[in-house]
Amino acid sequence: MRSRERLYRLTLLARRANHWAIGKLALAVMRVLRLLPPDGAINFADRFARRFGPLFGRHRVALDNLRKAFPEKSEAEIKTIASDMWGNMARLAAEYVFLDRIFDFDVNAEKPGRIEVEGIPHFITIAGEDRPHILFTGHLGNFELLPIAGAAYGMKVTSLFRPPNNPYIADFINSTRRSNMGGLIASRAGVSFELARILDNKGTIGVLVDQKFIGGLETTFFDRRCQSSPLLPKLARQYDCDVYPARCIRLPGNRFRLVLEPKLDLPRTEGDRIDVEATAQLLNDVVERWVREDPGQWMWFHKRWEIRHRRRNKPRKSWVGGA
Repeated sequence: MRSRERLYRLTLLARRANHWAIGKLALAVMRVLRLLPPDGAINFADRFARRFGPLFGRHRVALDNLRKAFPEKSEAEIKTIASDMWGNMARLAAEYVFLDRIFDFDVNAEKPGRIEVEGIPHFITIAGEDRPHILFTGHLGNFELLPIAGAAYGMKVTSLFRPPNNPYIADFINSTRRSNMGGLIASRAGVSFELARILDNKGTIGVLVDQKFIGGLETTFFDRRCQSSPLLPKLARQYDCDVYPARCIRLPGNRFRLVLEPKLDLPRTEGDRIDVEATAQLLNDVVERWVREDPGQWMWFHKRWEIRHRRRNKPRKSWVGGA
């Protein structure tokens, strides 16, 4: 028994040491990048990732996902999309360092900067309505810029995010996010109650919806079975609030287009309640449309189609509106 405890403690120490080493290295790289002009640093990160990304095991996951999602594309096209994906993810990481400098959008500016915005009337509508709203997006372009744009139009958005596993990197990213993005809530046990409290107070929340959710609703994405979170559909049903799709499109020259689309017409049951399962599928369909338009800007190395089930000792009743 003691030997197991010692092994467990050694494993924890090794994991902490590994996190510390990787975290210190990552933070050192970020500090060096901060000394460079933003465009030069971001472009360098893109080139670096395109060169070394394919050496990681996740590259094989990305290629497999791409082949299944786009059976009509050639192998050369698949590899080009995968390369674009690595470049996009590296740019996103580097842009964390320069969030305060790359977001130059000004609603009163006469000349356009790095950021252009579509759907301005929707931003104004949400900011002016005294009722709850939900915005959703996917891991496309630099999705971190969306809540900053919302704030420029007077929207008070609280975003749900998943912190990195490495605590040292997580502290840096979280501090950067909080100084630039307003309200944030980390994804953890009990987060649904916090989000419900915000909606109950007629607030607005932002949610990413394109990750796998173990034990979630059975849906499809690119015509393949996957599991999706029921959180957003259940919150929408509980509060009968408007749901808006929002996305970021990366443009040439380190520029961005932020798009807030019209609110969705959510599917309903015969009792005129929002249909949770059908709404989850609708969210997937919207994200799939975005990904098909810009496939190189999505994270194909994510195991979105992995099916797993939660282990529960006994069934638990849903906290909001039933299953």
